Amino acid sequence: MFERERATAVAAVLRAAQVCEQVRAGFSHDDAHEKDDRSPVTIADFAAQAVIIDIIESMFPQDEIVGEEDAALLRGRDGALVADAVLRTLSPVLPGIHTDRLIHLLERGGGTGGRGKRFWTLDPIDGTKGFIRGDQYAIALALIEDGEVVLGVLGCPAFPVVGFASAEEERGILLDAVRGDESVWMRPMSNPQDTRAVHARMDVAPADAVFCESVEKAHTAQSRSSCIAEMLGVRAAPVRIDSQCKYAAVARGDADVYLRLPAKKGYVEKIWDHAAGAFIVQQAGGRVTDMDGRALDFAQGRELSLNRGIVATGGGLQDIVLNAIVRTQPPA
Repeated sequence: MFERERATAVAAVLRAAQVCEQVRAGFSHDDAHEKDDRSPVTIADFAAQAVIIDIIESMFPQDEIVGEEDAALLRGRDGALVADAVLRTLSPVLPGIHTDRLIHLLERGGGTGGRGKRFWTLDPIDGTKGFIRGDQYAIALALIEDGEVVLGVLGCPAFPVVGFASAEEERGILLDAVRGDESVWMRPMSNPQDTRAVHARMDVAPADAVFCESVEKAHTAQSRSSCIAEMLGVRAAPVRIDSQCKYAAVARGDADVYLRLPAKKGYVEKIWDHAAGAFIVQQAGGRVTDMDGRALDFAQGRELSLNRGIVATGGGLQDIVLNAIVRTQPPA
């Protein structure tokens, strides 16, 4: 079940990862400090989304797509310059691509999602700062049917193939899972035919848990996360990495807890930031809810509007962590 969709998604994410890494190899990390209208990460974002949508559209032309990027920038003052840079990046992988086709592909990502539909959701570069630093970022793609994720693919081009504690230098993995196949498969990007199942760590004592946190403090309430870790008696220092690679770390057992607690009141998560990663953790045996213990609801459109925050664990710690969140709840 979903094998045709899996093969398509894996091929699309691998191709997008190649494009992103080519862009990243061509600029100086010291000179690229932010995502602006003509930055290398903007070019890579657009190129990766176009590549993925081109492949999905060719195989499943009726499917809706909910993507992070749109074509508005290409119609702005510097639109032609940005489009030319993206087209130069894409020409080796999409021969003959032109501006109208590029705009079409980006606009195909403007779906609304919601209940009763089949649609794909994608984040072409999740972890902008990690991409710029030459560190962790993810390419995330998920298929959702009637509000339920049925397929997830995470491409993590800088993620160590063996493990964070290993001296092994090889980097770049892809994780994929589909509903009905209760496994998560890891593929080295250097050899995507070499697959092996990975699993979350299930029976970890609270004190032995490894927390996974964002590098960017603005993305989550890290002080509260530290209080929760202290309450659990956690001894290990947190693993700080960008993007949905945190989900990959939990799914593979490199970490046990990933908290994304709202750093500001009223913040609502986007579905493309969590659909693929959350599904992969669950398929690996872990658990993912919001901070109130509710399942993530991907049937509300482009946002997780009925959820607050994210709690992902290897499974056995979920209720313990949720209880600690309640105990550290700030006064109203």
